[in-house]
Amino acid sequence: MAIKYGFGKPVALPFTAAYERVIKALQDEGFGIVMEIDVSETLKNKINHEMPPYRIIGACKPPFAKKATEADPSIGLLLPCNVVLREDASGQVHAEFMDTKTILRLAENGEIDAIAEEVFMKLEKVMAALP
Repeated sequence: MAIKYGFGKPVALPFTAAYERVIKALQDEGFGIVMEIDVSETLKNKINHEMPPYRIIGACKPPFAKKATEADPSIGLLLPCNVVLREDASGQVHAEFMDTKTILRLAENGEIDAIAEEVFMKLEKVMAALP
């Protein structure tokens, strides 16, 4: 994956199984799921656009969110940590994770940078748990 704001990998599972594995891996690392957006369903319902499965999962690790909002009350503009699970036109499933070190650097706050590093390492573990 060659984007500056995230990292990820192809997943050797069908979409539904990959989704279940991502949710479990996030929970195993202490993340709660605070929101989900089924982009493919939303676009189908709103503008009758068909696309392969695409889901945005908003993950939050409450102790880190607490520290971050204490260090910078406006940091919520950059939260939660988004995970994208998507299937491309060929049927390959991809799991992609927000690069917290890059995104949260926008806060220009050393405390936030330290939190971002810890969260990044947790998200790397989530990715490593996927086949």
